[in-house]
Amino acid sequence: MRIGIFTETYSPYISGLVTSEVMLKNALEKLGHEVYVVTANLESFKYEYDEKERVLKIPGIPTGIYDSRLTSIYPVKAVKLIRSWKLDVIHSQTEFAIGTFARLIAKQYNIPLVHTYHTLYEDYVHYITKGYFNKSSKKIVEYLSKFYCETTATELIVPTNKIYKLFREKYQFKKNINIIPTGIEVERFFKENISTKEVENLKKQLHLLKKDFIILFVGRLAEEKNVEFLLESQKRIAKDYPNIKLVIVGDGPDKEKYEEYAKELGLVGNTIFTGKVAWEDMPYYYHMADIFATASKTETQGLTIIEAMAANVVPVCMRDEAFLSMVTEDLDGVFFETEEEYENQIIRLYKDEEERKRLDRQARIQAETYSSKYYAERVLEVYARAIKEKQEENRFGVLSKLVKRIKELWE
Repeated sequence: MRIGIFTETYSPYISGLVTSEVMLKNALEKLGHEVYVVTANLESFKYEYDEKERVLKIPGIPTGIYDSRLTSIYPVKAVKLIRSWKLDVIHSQTEFAIGTFARLIAKQYNIPLVHTYHTLYEDYVHYITKGYFNKSSKKIVEYLSKFYCETTATELIVPTNKIYKLFREKYQFKKNINIIPTGIEVERFFKENISTKEVENLKKQLHLLKKDFIILFVGRLAEEKNVEFLLESQKRIAKDYPNIKLVIVGDGPDKEKYEEYAKELGLVGNTIFTGKVAWEDMPYYYHMADIFATASKTETQGLTIIEAMAANVVPVCMRDEAFLSMVTEDLDGVFFETEEEYENQIIRLYKDEEERKRLDRQARIQAETYSSKYYAERVLEVYARAIKEKQEENRFGVLSKLVKRIKELWE
């Protein structure tokens, strides 16, 4: 099968979405398929095509939102090359410019379009509105999301039941919705594949001691991730348990604000901000941790949870439907709703090593169900169904034209 993945961001940019896209491409290729990527060029204003990797980068203008760029919705220079690929299916990963381009190419060349809806845009409108017109903006987002997915996609993929319910119940979406949790290359995080010496060196670099109990957060440092919650709780935890340390991995628009807030709370030396970390180094960060914590309520899935579990690290999560689909309470992780509950869970796991080990063993078992191969196989089933639907649609279209022509001749 010849597959085209259309996305706004791709490697070397670092994000959960990019991780899932690279993983999907690699897994599909291992299964014998040809995969092409169309993405925005985040590094220059040039068209670039890596023939070996089959990645086409289209120039665009900076949007001011992270490192994203806005490309043309129909870059003519790219069309001829894409046509030569003779794609069997297009898989769009975005609703914006590149997503619109995917839609136009699919329509122009009669190619089935599969779309994965990754982001709860209603939770992100504040970046655009700055607090004004949020209600009307969310209605616009709802309309655009439904329009793109229902009127253009042959099949829709969502990562969790949370997004399924959003489309089926709130958006009244009528087409097929396939719930396929995003997979990752879980083997990268397995204990047997990690150098303990590298983990020890990392802890030394971060000035962490052997006696320190480490809470890890990995993610974009922005309002929707609810990092303040972790910092405020850390102040109270550290008062009685100074060797419980919080390590925050990631970058984002609010990084400096959180660093300043940590200073105000008196957390210098107890909370460590590492900044952006290279993709290949991430497994070492998970393996130096005792617990993984997140207070976010805006995730569609949360790939960092799976990464932590694959590294035998117990996830401590805000009780949100996105996490409930991945973590089974008191089997392979724990949940909280309030600051008091969060702090009690942290202290309980800190004091009870046997309970923590029981949970982290089960976490590893659960993570193995999110392998990239299993994910790719399920996505291929959706591709096959989309291709079949498009063929049936084409046959019906030909038949309709024939009936219409016969009626015209008869009249």
